Parts: sequence; C-alpha cells; structure tokens
Amino acid sequence: MSLFVRNEKQRQWIEKIGQLADEFQQTAAEDDEQGRFPAEKIQKLRDSGYTAITVPKSHGGAGISVYDMLLFQERLAQGDAPAALSIGWHLSVMGELGEGNSWDEDVFAFIAKEVQNGAVINRAATEAKTGSPTRGGRPGTAAVKKDGKWVVNGRKTFTTMSQALDYFLVTAWIEEKQTTGVVLVHKNDPGVTIEETWDMMAMRATGSHDLVLNEVTLDDNKLVELLQGPRGAKPNGWLLHIPAVYLGVAQAARDYAVRFASEYSPNSLKGPIKDVPAVQQRTGEMELELLNAKHFLFHAAELYDDPERRPYLKNELGAAKHIVTNAALSVVDKAMRIVGAKSLERTNPLQRYYRDVRAGLHNPPMDDAVIQKLAAEAFH
Repeated sequence: MSLFVRNEKQRQWIEKIGQLADEFQQTAAEDDEQGRFPAEKIQKLRDSGYTAITVPKSHGGAGISVYDMLLFQERLAQGDAPAALSIGWHLSVMGELGEGNSWDEDVFAFIAKEVQNGAVINRAATEAKTGSPTRGGRPGTAAVKKDGKWVVNGRKTFTTMSQALDYFLVTAWIEEKQTTGVVLVHKNDPGVTIEETWDMMAMRATGSHDLVLNEVTLDDNKLVELLQGPRGAKPNGWLLHIPAVYLGVAQAARDYAVRFASEYSPNSLKGPIKDVPAVQQRTGEMELELLNAKHFLFHAAELYDDPERRPYLKNELGAAKHIVTNAALSVVDKAMRIVGAKSLERTNPLQRYYRDVRAGLHNPPMDDAVIQKLAAEAFH
C-alpha cells in the first residue's frame, strides 16, 4: 500500500498494469520513431481484462471508480503514454456511459457485453472545420433518415486508436431533429474507412487517423444520444484520464533525470552531479510540482466519486486538467535542464516525453476555456 494505493484490489491492478507498462516501454521509442500504432499492445490490454474494468457492475463489469482509473492510467503512462492515452479514451467512455446515459437499454447492454468480450470503443467527435467539440461547433457530419434508417456521411479527425476500435460514437447533425446527436457505428459497417492521416510530432503512436463515413446506413436504434448544448457542459470526471497520462509522463521524466544525476559524474567534479546545488534545486522543484499536481488530481477524483459531493463540483475538474498538464510540462523541462544536451539526443527518452507532454495542451478542456470559466464563476 502507499499514500494513493488504498486497497488490495488497487494494489493487484497496479502490479498487473506495472508489468505491462514496463513491457510496453521496451518498444515505445520504436513505435514513436515509426509513427506506428501498436495494435498488439491494445490486444494485451484486452487479454488482461483491463479494457472491461469500467463496465458498470449492473452490467456484469468491475465498475471501478474514476480514482481507480487514474491510478492505473498514470502507471501505464509511465511506460507508454500513447498506449495509455489511447486506451484511456475507451475506459472513460464506458465509465461515463455506465454512470448514466439516455441510451436504449438493450443497445447499452449489448455494448457492455461486447466490451466484456474484448471490444474497444471511442468517440469520434472532432472535425477539421469545427475544431474541438467542446467549443460547440455544429458538426459537418450528417445523419439523414431514409426509409426508416439513418444514412451517415462525413469525416472525423483525431480518431484515437482508430485501427483497433470496434465501435465509434460519431457526433452528427441530425437533420430530422435539427440538433446534434451521436450514432453508434461498427468498424465493419459498409462505407466505414480509416484514412491514415496522423503524422504529428507528439503522441505519434496513438493512430489518431481520420474516420471517413460514406453512405453508412444504420438501424433506427443506432441513434443513441441527442446532445443538449456542447459536450462538456456537465461535469465528467472520467475525462481526468487525460491529465493522469501527462502526470505519468512527468513522473517518467523525473525518474530518468534523478537516475541520470545520481550516476553521471564528469571529471570536473568529485562525485555525481546530484550534489550540485543547481541540480538539487531543480530536483526539489520537480518533486514539489509533482506532489501538488498529484494531490489535486486525486482529490478531484475523490470528490467526483462521492455522489453526495459531486453536485457541488464547479470548475475543479477543468482546474485539475490545467494544473496537472502545465505542471507536467514544467517537470519535463526541468528534467531536461538537469540532463543537459544529452536530453536532445534522438535516442534519449526525454525528447519523446517533451513532445508527448505538449499534446496535453490540446486535449480538452483547453487552458483558456478553464481560465474563462473560473473568471465567470468569480463574477457570478
């Protein structure tokens, strides 16, 4: 047990996830270098039972809490952040839906069973013209009713884990209802293709390619949600899987820098650089930032997991993402300053952590939106 691992079930999962994280770490640099999506890692997460742990108990799953998910995701990200971020979207979707949804019960029960049998799901909401769905733009993807079926056409960007997904939750403009809705699409539905467009400097191994929908025809009950206002209007603690990943990256960077400082001993010194005051100062600052970020994140998760306190949450979830992501950026930067020019070598993991952690700025909610909401609350 530790300060954050509080029960035997958590300890067992942390041990299991830790073994996978250490295994995934062996090929993380190669996946990044090639921009290759590691489908075999997602398969190992399936085989371990990890992909089913957020299925609610009411539907035969483990029904873990947000707090549990963050523990496991942070540990997985220490070994392989792209794999952790990818599977985190699936875990958070199932956790959010299990907490309460407006779906037809038979459709949700079917999906819950599919996930228990290894299926993986993610939302496909972002589009090139509308940007992040949290900004409230109307999707260009459209679902039109024809002969009692929904016919869907459109293109989605940033579809994380696209090559491993079995199901896509696609936001579309529902012409008949004049509102935005979500349709459930299977990878083998006719007209569904993945166009390999993902070529970023950060999170290169997430396979966040474009999902293209061409005359995809769906049964009436595959319209599973009608959205009231932009996504993110109501608190969703499951999205804390995002900062948990960047906290894991920061921890990995800190660990590397501390190891390096303990071992590297230039001939200009009598011992390792860990005894140099400037290195001590930066190391202490890294520790403080990590403590601050971790305590804030896990406390926010605790608040959310308590149904009695959850209604009082206002901006704590967005603040947690902002605080953790920016702390992670700072920690990685300090780790690189400790290690020096070697941190820029292509073979050094710090340069990968530096690139990956910057992706957090562009995951929802964005910094400016968080600050704006805090200001609005202050003047309310």
